[in-house]
Amino acid sequence: VTSVYTKLLVKISLFKDVTRVHSTDFEVHRNWLAITHSLPVSRWYHENTSEWTLDYPPLFAWFEFGLSHVAQHFDRNMLLVENLNYDSPATVLFQRLSVIFTDLVFIFAVRECCRCVQEQKGSRDILNRPSFVLAVLLLWNFGLLIVDHIHFQYNGFLFGFLLLSVAKHLQSRHLQGALLFALLLNLKHIYLYVAPAYGIYLLRSYCFTQDNKDGSISWRSFSPLRLIALGSIVGSVCALSFGPFIAMGQLPQVLSRLFPFKRGLCHAYWAPNIWALYNILDKVLVTLGVRLKLLQEAELPRASMTGGLVQEFQHSVLPSITPSITLVCTLLSILPAAASIWWRPGGARGFLRCLLLCALGSFMFGWHVHEKAILIAILPLSILAVESREDAGIFLVLTTTGHYSLFPLIFTPAELPIKAVLMLITLSNQITDSLLSGPVSLLHPLESVYLLGLVVVATACEIVFPLSPWQQKLPFLPLLVTSVYCSVGVTYSFLRLYVSLLRRDEKPKQL
Repeated sequence: VTSVYTKLLVKISLFKDVTRVHSTDFEVHRNWLAITHSLPVSRWYHENTSEWTLDYPPLFAWFEFGLSHVAQHFDRNMLLVENLNYDSPATVLFQRLSVIFTDLVFIFAVRECCRCVQEQKGSRDILNRPSFVLAVLLLWNFGLLIVDHIHFQYNGFLFGFLLLSVAKHLQSRHLQGALLFALLLNLKHIYLYVAPAYGIYLLRSYCFTQDNKDGSISWRSFSPLRLIALGSIVGSVCALSFGPFIAMGQLPQVLSRLFPFKRGLCHAYWAPNIWALYNILDKVLVTLGVRLKLLQEAELPRASMTGGLVQEFQHSVLPSITPSITLVCTLLSILPAAASIWWRPGGARGFLRCLLLCALGSFMFGWHVHEKAILIAILPLSILAVESREDAGIFLVLTTTGHYSLFPLIFTPAELPIKAVLMLITLSNQITDSLLSGPVSLLHPLESVYLLGLVVVATACEIVFPLSPWQQKLPFLPLLVTSVYCSVGVTYSFLRLYVSLLRRDEKPKQL
């Protein structure tokens, strides 16, 4: 309880500082408030006065519609569609308060997850209790602080649904878990990343009620009634969300907003995934090709040599990547995890491990991935990290690199002190090693060296680079270095999670 109150006080104390700078997402959600409040439903997904058009599923649009009726008591002018980039003090106050208030869903979800953690026998020290450590890791996740309270989004509210759904499955309340996830999908479709884990797990471990003695599936135990129950839950939520737009014949328009495949392979700032490594490899090959006179610089696409981090990225040496290629790569990356929970279910924790691999596989190989999507893996991994030393080591690498990769979201000079404090917190994540008592360090020596390398990266990007002549010639270089360096850690964590999945038959070393 003390941790919750302290966190709320910290968020409120940030008002004076973080509201001086508004991210594009701040205007995105203000515009969505205006659209849903001022326009009829039939125009929600057609309105394009602002470039930040409504591109979340309909259930989130209804969520904005509800918020708008509270917002009108703060400042009605924020609800005018034509008031682009409107940021009156009352508007800022409402937007920030709305995030804090909806974080109550996340806080409740953390409480439910802590109830599912396997506690150590005979441990009386609260610092050694996995449930306490889990509460700290989730409630004080500064990735959420960056993306929600500085950059401005409602991820805490959405992750609350995800964690609450996971908790319900850990508690064997599968219908409730399915309902919560169906609601989440209709709030933000990025959670399609983990939908395969839900679908296969519920079919295998809920619709089939028994296994054979050797652990194989008993086909005769299939329950049509359970499948109908699941289908009814998912179908009802989707009908509630999309039904009005289907009735108006607007489903194609809504889907075109949800899946804008005309955007480039990478976001403006490369997410730290396999495509960042692929892009940098292409740039290295281009540079070598030009210097060895194997390539003519004048014939190369401009972005490959001078454009930096752009959305439309055309490769010069390596084959260019299309949406279909990313889809195939993503499916192949999650296939072993999906097959694992079908043939070796492993209960709800096997499902949770599959969910993590689906999240990371989609992050690693997806099309136009946002850097913030790394939190879909970091937050659920916290649950496994407090129960297993191996998972705790993976968690330290993933959470440190994943969170550091979010730092470019706060890029103004005024926010440098915030980044410095967060950097210290990032590196101090190794304190988890002492909280989760054990005779051996959670990190291998090379892993520790890699994480300490983030200090070098931060110093070079935040202090050295702004004072160098490269700032004018290569303004995108700090973003590129950050993305590529963090990509190594995220890729390593992904591979280690897969190794742990293949070794799951062995009894894990407990904390």
